[in-house]
Amino acid sequence: MSGPVPIANSLEDIYTPDALDTQTKRWNNLLSKFESTYGHQPEFVSRSPGRVNIIGEHIDYSLYSVLPMAITADAILAVSTHLPAPKEGTFRIQIANVQDSKFKSREFDIPYDSVDIDSTVHEWTNYFKSGLRGALELLRKKHGADFKPKSMQILMDGTVPAGGGLSSSAAFVTASALAVMAANGEQTVDKKELTELAIVSERAVGVNSGGMDQSASVFSERGSALFVSFTPTLLARPVSFPPTSPELTFLIAQSFVTADKFVTGPIHYNLRVVECTLAAAYLNAVLNPPGTLLPGDASPLGISLHGFHETYFALSEHNSGATSSKSVSEQLEELLQLTKQTLTKEEGYTRSEIATVLGLSSVDDLNQKFTSRFPVRAERFKLRQRAIHVFNEALRVLKLMDLLENSPSSSSSSSSSTTTDLNSRLGALLNETQDSCREVYECSCEEIDRICAIARKAGSYGSRLTGAGWGGCSVHLVPADKVDAVKESLEREYYSKLELTEEQREGAVVVSKPGIGSALYLGGKGGLA
Repeated sequence: MSGPVPIANSLEDIYTPDALDTQTKRWNNLLSKFESTYGHQPEFVSRSPGRVNIIGEHIDYSLYSVLPMAITADAILAVSTHLPAPKEGTFRIQIANVQDSKFKSREFDIPYDSVDIDSTVHEWTNYFKSGLRGALELLRKKHGADFKPKSMQILMDGTVPAGGGLSSSAAFVTASALAVMAANGEQTVDKKELTELAIVSERAVGVNSGGMDQSASVFSERGSALFVSFTPTLLARPVSFPPTSPELTFLIAQSFVTADKFVTGPIHYNLRVVECTLAAAYLNAVLNPPGTLLPGDASPLGISLHGFHETYFALSEHNSGATSSKSVSEQLEELLQLTKQTLTKEEGYTRSEIATVLGLSSVDDLNQKFTSRFPVRAERFKLRQRAIHVFNEALRVLKLMDLLENSPSSSSSSSSSTTTDLNSRLGALLNETQDSCREVYECSCEEIDRICAIARKAGSYGSRLTGAGWGGCSVHLVPADKVDAVKESLEREYYSKLELTEEQREGAVVVSKPGIGSALYLGGKGGLA
Protein backbone atom coordinates (compact mmCIF):
# COMPACT_ATOMS: atom_id res chain seq x y z
CA MET A 1 0.00 0.00 0.00
CA SER A 2 2.96 2.32 -0.17
CA GLY A 3 3.04 5.01 -2.80
CA PRO A 4 2.46 8.75 -2.80
CA VAL A 5 0.03 10.60 -0.54
CA PRO A 6 -2.96 11.37 -2.79
CA ILE A 7 -3.63 14.84 -4.19
CA ALA A 8 -7.28 15.86 -3.79
CA ASN A 9 -8.89 18.30 -6.20
CA SER A 10 -12.23 18.39 -4.45
CA LEU A 11 -13.62 17.45 -1.06
CA GLU A 12 -15.42 14.52 -2.70
CA ASP A 13 -11.97 12.94 -3.01
CA ILE A 14 -11.64 13.05 0.80
CA TYR A 15 -15.05 12.71 2.45
CA THR A 16 -18.06 10.45 2.06
CA PRO A 17 -21.22 12.04 0.61
CA ASP A 18 -22.96 12.26 3.99
CA ALA A 19 -20.13 14.44 5.35
CA LEU A 20 -19.74 16.83 2.40
CA ASP A 21 -22.11 19.62 3.48
CA THR A 22 -20.57 19.93 6.94
CA GLN A 23 -17.01 19.68 5.65
CA THR A 24 -17.54 22.21 2.84
CA LYS A 25 -18.70 24.82 5.35
CA ARG A 26 -15.78 23.99 7.64
CA TRP A 27 -13.15 24.19 4.90
CA ASN A 28 -14.56 27.44 3.50
CA ASN A 29 -14.35 28.86 7.02
CA LEU A 30 -10.71 27.72 7.20
CA LEU A 31 -9.84 29.42 3.91
CA SER A 32 -11.73 32.59 4.80
CA LYS A 33 -10.10 32.81 8.22
CA PHE A 34 -6.67 32.15 6.71
CA GLU A 35 -7.13 35.15 4.40
CA SER A 36 -8.34 37.39 7.21
CA THR A 37 -5.39 36.31 9.38
CA TYR A 38 -2.57 36.50 6.84
CA GLY A 39 -3.97 38.74 4.09
CA HIS A 40 -3.95 36.21 1.27
CA GLN A 41 -5.18 32.75 0.32
CA PRO A 42 -3.27 29.57 1.29
CA GLU A 43 -1.38 27.63 -1.33
CA PHE A 44 -2.64 24.22 -0.19
CA VAL A 45 -4.26 22.32 2.69
CA SER A 46 -2.70 19.29 4.39
CA ARG A 47 -5.08 16.77 5.93
CA SER A 48 -4.71 13.69 8.16
CA PRO A 49 -7.53 11.87 9.98
CA GLY A 50 -7.97 10.38 13.41
CA ARG A 51 -8.57 6.67 13.80
CA VAL A 52 -10.54 4.13 15.74
CA ASN A 53 -8.84 0.86 16.60
CA ILE A 54 -11.03 -2.18 15.99
CA ILE A 55 -8.72 -4.63 17.75
CA GLY A 56 -5.08 -4.78 18.81
CA GLU A 57 -5.03 -2.52 21.87
CA HIS A 58 -1.71 -1.50 23.41
CA ILE A 59 0.31 -3.95 21.33
CA ASP A 60 1.68 -1.76 18.53
CA TYR A 61 4.58 -0.55 20.67
CA SER A 62 5.42 -4.22 21.28
CA LEU A 63 5.45 -4.51 17.44
CA TYR A 64 2.43 -6.83 17.10
CA SER A 65 -0.07 -6.30 14.29
CA VAL A 66 -3.22 -4.22 14.73
CA LEU A 67 -6.48 -3.47 12.88
CA PRO A 68 -7.51 0.21 12.95
CA MET A 69 -9.49 2.35 10.51
CA ALA A 70 -9.48 6.05 9.71
CA ILE A 71 -12.48 8.18 10.64
CA THR A 72 -13.98 11.40 9.26
CA ALA A 73 -12.67 13.60 12.07
CA ASP A 74 -9.31 15.05 11.11
CA ALA A 75 -6.65 17.75 11.36
CA ILE A 76 -6.41 20.19 8.45
CA LEU A 77 -3.65 22.76 7.98
CA ALA A 78 -3.94 25.59 5.47
CA VAL A 79 -0.46 26.69 4.42
CA SER A 80 1.35 29.50 2.62
CA THR A 81 5.07 30.14 2.15
CA HIS A 82 4.70 33.82 1.17
CA LEU A 83 6.52 35.39 4.13
CA PRO A 84 9.14 38.12 4.43
CA ALA A 85 12.60 36.65 4.96
CA PRO A 86 13.62 36.46 8.65
CA LYS A 87 17.15 37.01 9.91
CA GLU A 88 20.02 35.14 8.28
CA GLY A 89 20.30 31.45 9.15
CA THR A 90 16.68 31.04 10.29
CA PHE A 91 13.23 30.41 8.90
CA ARG A 92 9.95 31.66 10.32
CA ILE A 93 6.83 29.78 11.39
CA GLN A 94 3.60 31.69 11.96
CA ILE A 95 0.90 29.36 13.24
CA ALA A 96 -2.67 30.01 14.32
CA ASN A 97 -5.73 27.93 15.17
CA VAL A 98 -9.35 28.32 14.09
CA GLN A 99 -10.18 27.95 17.80
CA ASP A 100 -8.07 31.02 18.58
CA SER A 101 -9.62 31.69 21.99
CA LYS A 102 -8.43 28.27 23.18
CA PHE A 103 -5.18 27.90 21.20
CA LYS A 104 -3.18 31.11 20.95
CA SER A 105 -1.27 31.97 17.77
CA ARG A 106 2.51 31.73 17.85
CA GLU A 107 5.50 32.92 15.82
CA PHE A 108 8.93 31.27 15.84
CA ASP A 109 12.24 32.10 14.16
CA ILE A 110 13.95 28.71 13.98
CA PRO A 111 17.59 27.97 13.10
CA TYR A 112 18.06 26.00 9.88
CA ASP A 113 19.80 23.14 11.67
CA SER A 114 17.59 22.46 14.72
CA VAL A 115 14.03 22.55 16.04
CA ASP A 116 13.87 22.83 19.82
CA ILE A 117 10.87 21.27 21.57
CA ASP A 118 10.34 21.57 25.32
CA SER A 119 8.45 18.34 26.04
CA THR A 120 7.94 19.39 29.67
CA VAL A 121 5.55 22.14 28.54
CA HIS A 122 2.05 21.20 27.36
CA GLU A 123 1.88 23.58 24.38
CA TRP A 124 -0.31 22.88 21.35
CA THR A 125 2.29 24.02 18.83
CA ASN A 126 4.72 21.34 20.07
CA TYR A 127 2.78 18.85 17.94
CA PHE A 128 3.43 20.96 14.84
CA LYS A 129 7.08 21.31 15.83
CA SER A 130 7.32 17.53 16.18
CA GLY A 131 6.12 17.03 12.62
CA LEU A 132 8.36 19.88 11.47
CA ARG A 133 11.45 18.34 13.07
CA GLY A 134 10.80 14.91 11.56
CA ALA A 135 10.09 16.29 8.09
CA LEU A 136 13.23 18.45 8.11
CA GLU A 137 15.39 15.48 9.10
CA LEU A 138 14.05 13.58 6.09
CA LEU A 139 14.52 16.59 3.79
CA ARG A 140 18.14 16.97 4.91
CA LYS A 141 18.77 13.31 4.10
CA LYS A 142 17.35 13.90 0.63
CA HIS A 143 18.91 17.29 -0.14
CA GLY A 144 22.01 17.49 2.04
CA ALA A 145 22.94 19.15 5.32
CA ASP A 146 22.86 22.63 3.73
CA PHE A 147 19.12 22.38 3.02
CA LYS A 148 17.33 25.63 3.92
CA PRO A 149 13.69 25.22 5.01
CA LYS A 150 11.03 27.60 3.78
CA SER A 151 9.13 29.88 6.14
CA MET A 152 5.46 28.98 6.58
CA GLN A 153 2.15 30.52 7.60
CA ILE A 154 -0.28 27.94 8.97
CA LEU A 155 -3.89 27.91 10.12
CA MET A 156 -4.97 24.68 11.80
CA ASP A 157 -8.43 23.24 12.45
CA GLY A 158 -9.00 19.92 14.19
CA THR A 159 -12.16 17.92 14.80
CA VAL A 160 -10.58 14.88 16.48
CA PRO A 161 -11.41 15.40 20.17
CA ALA A 162 -8.25 15.87 22.24
CA GLY A 163 -7.89 13.14 24.84
CA GLY A 164 -10.72 11.20 23.24
CA GLY A 165 -8.73 8.11 22.29
CA LEU A 166 -9.12 8.76 18.56
CA SER A 167 -5.54 9.89 18.02
CA SER A 168 -5.79 13.66 17.72
CA SER A 169 -2.04 13.98 18.32
CA ALA A 170 -1.07 11.59 15.52
CA ALA A 171 -3.46 13.35 13.11
CA PHE A 172 -1.92 16.74 13.94
CA VAL A 173 1.72 15.56 13.82
CA THR A 174 1.18 13.68 10.56
CA ALA A 175 -0.67 16.57 8.90
CA SER A 176 2.11 18.90 10.07
CA ALA A 177 4.89 16.73 8.65
CA LEU A 178 2.99 16.42 5.36
CA ALA A 179 2.52 20.21 5.24
CA VAL A 180 6.24 20.83 5.78
CA MET A 181 7.18 18.35 3.05
CA ALA A 182 4.79 19.98 0.56
CA ALA A 183 5.80 23.54 1.52
CA ASN A 184 9.41 22.65 0.81
CA GLY A 185 8.77 21.52 -2.72
CA GLU A 186 8.18 17.77 -2.35
CA GLN A 187 5.74 17.16 -5.19
CA THR A 188 5.17 13.57 -4.09
CA VAL A 189 5.31 12.42 -0.47
CA ASP A 190 5.76 8.70 0.08
CA LYS A 191 3.22 7.21 2.51
CA LYS A 192 5.70 4.91 4.20
CA GLU A 193 8.27 7.67 4.68
CA LEU A 194 5.61 9.98 6.10
CA THR A 195 4.35 7.31 8.49
CA GLU A 196 7.79 6.35 9.77
CA LEU A 197 8.87 9.94 10.39
CA ALA A 198 5.53 10.71 12.13
CA ILE A 199 5.93 7.71 14.47
CA VAL A 200 9.33 8.93 15.64
CA SER A 201 8.30 12.61 15.62
CA GLU A 202 5.44 12.23 18.09
CA ARG A 203 7.85 10.86 20.70
CA ALA A 204 9.40 14.36 20.83
CA VAL A 205 6.41 15.56 22.87
CA GLY A 206 7.08 13.02 25.60
CA VAL A 207 4.85 10.13 24.52
CA ASN A 208 6.17 6.60 23.88
CA SER A 209 3.88 6.17 20.87
CA GLY A 210 3.75 2.96 18.85
CA GLY A 211 2.96 3.09 15.15
CA MET A 212 -0.71 2.20 14.78
CA ASP A 213 -2.09 5.75 14.98
CA GLN A 214 0.19 7.20 12.34
CA SER A 215 -0.20 4.18 10.03
CA ALA A 216 -3.99 4.45 10.14
CA SER A 217 -3.83 8.21 9.61
CA VAL A 218 -1.70 7.88 6.46
CA PHE A 219 -2.45 4.53 4.81
CA SER A 220 -6.22 4.11 5.28
CA GLU A 221 -8.52 3.65 2.31
CA ARG A 222 -12.20 4.46 2.10
CA GLY A 223 -14.46 1.53 2.97
CA SER A 224 -11.73 -0.66 4.49
CA ALA A 225 -10.09 -1.32 7.81
CA LEU A 226 -6.30 -1.50 7.80
CA PHE A 227 -4.15 -4.45 8.86
CA VAL A 228 -0.85 -2.96 10.01
CA SER A 229 2.26 -5.02 10.75
CA PHE A 230 5.54 -3.57 11.98
CA THR A 231 8.11 -6.31 11.43
CA PRO A 232 10.30 -6.99 9.58
CA THR A 233 9.21 -3.70 8.02
CA LEU A 234 6.16 -1.45 8.20
CA LEU A 235 3.36 -2.83 6.02
CA ALA A 236 -0.30 -1.96 5.73
CA ARG A 237 -3.06 -3.51 3.66
CA PRO A 238 -6.81 -2.89 3.42
CA VAL A 239 -9.18 -5.41 4.97
CA SER A 240 -12.90 -5.51 4.21
CA PHE A 241 -15.60 -6.87 6.46
CA PRO A 242 -17.61 -9.58 4.66
CA PRO A 243 -21.30 -9.03 3.94
CA THR A 244 -23.36 -9.97 6.97
CA SER A 245 -26.99 -10.32 7.90
CA PRO A 246 -27.79 -8.19 9.77
CA GLU A 247 -25.35 -5.61 8.42
CA LEU A 248 -22.67 -4.51 10.89
CA THR A 249 -21.84 -0.92 11.81
CA PHE A 250 -19.25 0.65 14.07
CA LEU A 251 -20.45 3.11 16.69
CA ILE A 252 -18.01 5.40 18.47
CA ALA A 253 -19.18 6.60 21.87
CA GLN A 254 -17.37 9.23 23.89
CA SER A 255 -17.03 8.94 27.66
CA PHE A 256 -16.14 12.64 28.04
CA VAL A 257 -13.40 11.55 30.42
CA THR A 258 -10.29 13.23 29.02
CA ALA A 259 -7.33 10.89 28.65
CA ASP A 260 -4.28 13.02 27.89
CA LYS A 261 -1.22 10.84 27.25
CA PHE A 262 1.11 13.80 27.82
CA VAL A 263 -0.31 14.63 31.26
CA THR A 264 -0.81 11.12 32.65
CA GLY A 265 1.97 9.34 30.74
CA PRO A 266 4.26 8.71 33.75
CA ILE A 267 1.58 6.63 35.53
CA HIS A 268 -0.39 5.33 32.56
CA TYR A 269 0.66 5.14 28.91
CA ASN A 270 4.42 5.57 29.20
CA LEU A 271 4.47 3.27 32.23
CA ARG A 272 2.81 0.51 30.18
CA VAL A 273 5.44 0.91 27.45
CA VAL A 274 8.21 0.56 30.03
CA GLU A 275 6.51 -2.44 31.67
CA CYS A 276 6.20 -4.25 28.33
CA THR A 277 9.84 -3.51 27.50
CA LEU A 278 10.99 -4.71 30.92
CA ALA A 279 8.88 -7.86 30.49
CA ALA A 280 10.67 -8.58 27.21
CA ALA A 281 14.09 -8.10 28.83
CA TYR A 282 13.14 -10.22 31.88
CA LEU A 283 11.75 -13.11 29.83
CA ASN A 284 14.83 -13.01 27.61
CA ALA A 285 17.16 -13.13 30.63
CA VAL A 286 15.35 -16.13 32.15
CA LEU A 287 14.27 -18.17 29.14
CA ASN A 288 17.00 -17.65 26.56
CA PRO A 289 20.64 -18.80 26.88
CA PRO A 290 22.87 -16.57 29.02
CA GLY A 291 24.25 -13.62 27.10
CA THR A 292 21.43 -13.57 24.53
CA LEU A 293 20.78 -10.03 23.33
CA LEU A 294 17.41 -9.04 21.95
CA PRO A 295 17.57 -7.44 18.50
CA GLY A 296 17.27 -3.67 18.32
CA ASP A 297 13.99 -2.71 16.68
CA ALA A 298 11.60 0.16 15.99
CA SER A 299 9.80 -0.01 19.35
CA PRO A 300 9.98 3.08 21.58
CA LEU A 301 12.81 1.77 23.79
CA GLY A 302 14.55 -0.33 21.16
CA ILE A 303 13.57 -3.85 22.29
CA SER A 304 10.15 -5.44 22.42
CA LEU A 305 8.06 -8.46 23.35
CA HIS A 306 7.85 -9.25 19.64
CA GLY A 307 11.65 -9.22 19.49
CA PHE A 308 11.75 -11.66 22.41
CA HIS A 309 9.09 -13.79 20.68
CA GLU A 310 11.14 -14.13 17.49
CA THR A 311 14.44 -14.65 19.30
CA TYR A 312 13.05 -17.35 21.61
CA PHE A 313 11.64 -19.48 18.81
CA ALA A 314 14.60 -18.96 16.50
CA LEU A 315 16.92 -20.26 19.24
CA SER A 316 14.55 -23.09 20.19
CA GLU A 317 14.32 -24.34 16.62
CA HIS A 318 18.08 -24.01 16.11
CA ASN A 319 18.90 -25.92 19.29
CA SER A 320 16.38 -28.70 18.62
CA GLY A 321 17.18 -29.00 14.92
CA ALA A 322 13.51 -28.52 14.10
CA THR A 323 12.66 -28.44 10.42
CA SER A 324 9.07 -27.18 10.69
CA SER A 325 7.97 -24.05 12.47
CA LYS A 326 4.94 -23.65 14.68
CA SER A 327 2.27 -21.23 13.52
CA VAL A 328 2.35 -17.77 15.06
CA SER A 329 -0.83 -18.61 16.98
CA GLU A 330 0.79 -21.73 18.41
CA GLN A 331 3.84 -19.71 19.36
CA LEU A 332 1.72 -17.13 21.17
CA GLU A 333 -0.11 -19.86 23.07
CA GLU A 334 3.24 -21.26 24.20
CA LEU A 335 4.49 -17.83 25.22
CA LEU A 336 1.40 -17.34 27.36
CA GLN A 337 2.16 -20.53 29.29
CA LEU A 338 5.85 -19.62 29.65
CA THR A 339 4.94 -16.14 30.88
CA LYS A 340 2.62 -17.51 33.55
CA GLN A 341 5.30 -19.96 34.69
CA THR A 342 8.13 -17.40 34.66
CA LEU A 343 6.55 -14.15 35.81
CA THR A 344 4.79 -15.36 38.93
CA LYS A 345 4.50 -12.18 41.01
CA GLU A 346 0.98 -10.79 40.68
CA GLU A 347 1.97 -7.80 42.81
CA GLY A 348 4.72 -6.82 40.37
CA TYR A 349 8.49 -6.53 40.50
CA THR A 350 10.65 -3.84 42.09
CA ARG A 351 13.40 -2.07 40.18
CA SER A 352 15.97 -3.89 42.30
CA GLU A 353 14.48 -7.31 41.53
CA ILE A 354 14.42 -6.58 37.79
CA ALA A 355 17.95 -5.18 37.76
CA THR A 356 19.27 -8.33 39.45
CA VAL A 357 17.65 -10.68 36.92
CA LEU A 358 18.88 -8.55 34.00
CA GLY A 359 22.43 -8.66 35.37
CA LEU A 360 22.64 -4.89 35.83
CA SER A 361 24.95 -3.59 38.52
CA SER A 362 22.48 -1.12 40.03
CA VAL A 363 19.00 0.34 39.91
CA ASP A 364 20.56 3.47 38.42
CA ASP A 365 21.68 1.39 35.44
CA LEU A 366 18.13 0.07 35.04
CA ASN A 367 16.69 3.58 35.21
CA GLN A 368 19.21 4.88 32.69
CA LYS A 369 18.39 2.12 30.23
CA PHE A 370 14.62 1.95 30.55
CA THR A 371 13.13 5.03 32.23
CA SER A 372 15.38 7.99 31.44
CA ARG A 373 13.88 8.97 28.06
CA PHE A 374 10.28 8.98 29.28
CA PRO A 375 10.21 9.09 33.11
CA VAL A 376 7.65 6.93 34.87
CA ARG A 377 6.37 6.76 38.42
CA ALA A 378 5.97 3.28 39.90
CA GLU A 379 7.22 1.30 42.87
CA ARG A 380 6.46 -2.04 41.20
CA PHE A 381 6.15 -3.06 37.55
CA LYS A 382 3.43 -5.56 36.64
CA LEU A 383 5.39 -7.51 34.06
CA ARG A 384 3.22 -10.64 34.24
CA GLN A 385 -0.07 -8.89 33.53
CA ARG A 386 1.30 -6.70 30.75
CA ALA A 387 2.95 -9.58 28.87
CA ILE A 388 -0.17 -11.75 29.22
CA HIS A 389 -2.34 -8.99 27.77
CA VAL A 390 0.02 -8.39 24.84
CA PHE A 391 0.31 -12.06 23.84
CA ASN A 392 -3.44 -12.64 24.25
CA GLU A 393 -4.33 -9.50 22.31
CA ALA A 394 -1.95 -10.44 19.50
CA LEU A 395 -3.79 -13.78 19.35
CA ARG A 396 -7.15 -12.02 19.21
CA VAL A 397 -6.01 -9.96 16.23
CA LEU A 398 -5.08 -13.15 14.36
CA LYS A 399 -8.40 -14.78 15.28
CA LEU A 400 -10.40 -11.78 14.08
CA MET A 401 -8.43 -11.61 10.83
CA ASP A 402 -9.11 -15.30 10.27
CA LEU A 403 -12.84 -14.71 10.76
CA LEU A 404 -12.83 -11.80 8.32
CA GLU A 405 -10.81 -13.44 5.59
CA ASN A 406 -11.93 -17.06 5.86
CA SER A 407 -15.57 -16.62 6.74
CA PRO A 408 -18.23 -18.49 4.71
CA SER A 409 -20.36 -15.32 4.82
CA SER A 410 -18.55 -13.99 1.75
CA SER A 411 -20.42 -16.57 -0.33
CA SER A 412 -23.82 -15.68 -1.71
CA SER A 413 -25.28 -18.86 -0.28
CA SER A 414 -24.52 -17.85 3.32
CA SER A 415 -27.50 -18.16 5.60
CA SER A 416 -28.67 -15.54 8.03
CA SER A 417 -27.88 -17.85 10.94
CA THR A 418 -24.30 -18.27 9.71
CA THR A 419 -23.66 -14.53 9.61
CA THR A 420 -25.35 -14.02 12.96
CA ASP A 421 -22.90 -16.55 14.37
CA LEU A 422 -20.03 -14.70 12.68
CA ASN A 423 -21.22 -11.38 14.10
CA SER A 424 -21.32 -12.88 17.59
CA ARG A 425 -17.83 -14.36 17.25
CA LEU A 426 -16.40 -11.04 16.04
CA GLY A 427 -18.11 -9.24 18.90
CA ALA A 428 -16.86 -11.76 21.45
CA LEU A 429 -13.27 -10.94 20.52
CA LEU A 430 -13.91 -7.23 21.12
CA ASN A 431 -15.50 -8.06 24.47
CA GLU A 432 -12.48 -10.16 25.44
CA THR A 433 -10.24 -7.20 24.63
CA GLN A 434 -12.27 -4.96 26.90
CA ASP A 435 -12.13 -7.52 29.71
CA SER A 436 -8.35 -7.71 29.36
CA CYS A 437 -7.95 -3.93 29.21
CA ARG A 438 -10.01 -3.62 32.39
CA GLU A 439 -8.63 -6.52 34.44
CA VAL A 440 -5.15 -7.31 33.12
CA TYR A 441 -3.74 -4.21 31.44
CA GLU A 442 -5.69 -1.89 33.76
CA CYS A 443 -6.25 0.84 31.19
CA SER A 444 -10.03 1.15 31.27
CA CYS A 445 -12.10 3.28 33.64
CA GLU A 446 -15.49 3.09 35.33
CA GLU A 447 -17.19 5.27 32.71
CA ILE A 448 -15.97 3.21 29.75
CA ASP A 449 -16.96 0.00 31.55
CA ARG A 450 -20.46 1.41 32.08
CA ILE A 451 -20.83 2.50 28.44
CA CYS A 452 -19.79 -0.94 27.22
CA ALA A 453 -22.25 -2.69 29.53
CA ILE A 454 -25.12 -0.42 28.40
CA ALA A 455 -24.33 -0.94 24.71
CA ARG A 456 -24.07 -4.73 25.00
CA LYS A 457 -27.39 -4.91 26.84
CA ALA A 458 -29.02 -2.82 24.08
CA GLY A 459 -27.77 -5.05 21.25
CA SER A 460 -24.07 -4.47 20.59
CA TYR A 461 -22.24 -7.66 19.64
CA GLY A 462 -18.98 -6.30 21.03
CA SER A 463 -17.99 -3.18 22.96
CA ARG A 464 -14.62 -1.99 24.18
CA LEU A 465 -12.43 1.02 24.78
CA THR A 466 -10.42 2.29 21.83
CA GLY A 467 -7.16 4.19 22.00
CA ALA A 468 -4.93 4.59 25.01
CA GLY A 469 -7.77 4.15 27.51
CA TRP A 470 -8.27 5.67 30.97
CA GLY A 471 -11.18 7.54 29.42
CA GLY A 472 -11.64 8.71 25.86
CA CYS A 473 -13.82 6.75 23.45
CA SER A 474 -15.29 3.30 23.01
CA VAL A 475 -16.05 1.35 19.84
CA HIS A 476 -19.10 -0.88 19.42
CA LEU A 477 -19.90 -3.53 16.79
CA VAL A 478 -23.64 -3.06 16.33
CA PRO A 479 -26.13 -4.59 13.89
CA ALA A 480 -27.77 -1.90 11.78
CA ASP A 481 -31.21 -2.68 13.19
CA LYS A 482 -29.96 -2.04 16.75
CA VAL A 483 -28.15 1.29 16.19
CA ASP A 484 -31.05 3.44 17.38
CA ALA A 485 -31.64 1.23 20.42
CA VAL A 486 -27.98 1.46 21.46
CA LYS A 487 -27.95 5.24 20.97
CA GLU A 488 -31.14 5.68 22.97
CA SER A 489 -29.89 3.49 25.81
CA LEU A 490 -26.62 5.39 26.04
CA GLU A 491 -28.44 8.71 26.10
CA ARG A 492 -30.90 7.56 28.75
CA GLU A 493 -28.49 5.68 31.01
CA TYR A 494 -25.24 7.62 30.58
CA TYR A 495 -25.29 10.95 28.73
CA SER A 496 -28.45 12.29 30.36
CA LYS A 497 -26.58 12.24 33.66
CA LEU A 498 -23.78 14.51 32.35
CA GLU A 499 -23.76 18.26 31.85
CA LEU A 500 -23.07 18.46 28.12
CA THR A 501 -23.33 21.23 25.57
CA GLU A 502 -25.63 20.71 22.61
CA GLU A 503 -22.58 20.21 20.40
CA GLN A 504 -21.16 17.58 22.75
CA ARG A 505 -24.48 15.75 22.92
CA GLU A 506 -24.79 15.67 19.13
CA GLY A 507 -21.30 14.21 18.75
CA ALA A 508 -21.43 11.84 21.72
CA VAL A 509 -22.29 8.79 19.60
CA VAL A 510 -21.53 8.59 15.89
CA VAL A 511 -21.73 5.87 13.28
CA SER A 512 -18.24 5.55 11.84
CA LYS A 513 -17.40 4.51 8.30
CA PRO A 514 -13.82 3.68 7.28
CA GLY A 515 -12.34 6.76 5.64
CA ILE A 516 -9.38 7.81 3.52
CA GLY A 517 -5.99 8.61 5.02
CA SER A 518 -3.74 11.65 4.56
CA ALA A 519 -4.19 13.89 1.54
CA LEU A 520 -3.05 17.21 0.09
CA TYR A 521 -5.76 19.53 -1.22
CA LEU A 522 -4.69 21.83 -4.04
CA GLY A 523 -8.00 22.94 -5.55
CA GLY A 524 -10.50 25.73 -5.22
CA LYS A 525 -8.74 29.06 -4.80
CA GLY A 526 -11.08 31.38 -2.92
CA GLY A 527 -13.52 28.57 -2.19
CA LEU A 528 -14.13 24.88 -2.54
CA ALA A 529 -15.17 23.03 -5.65
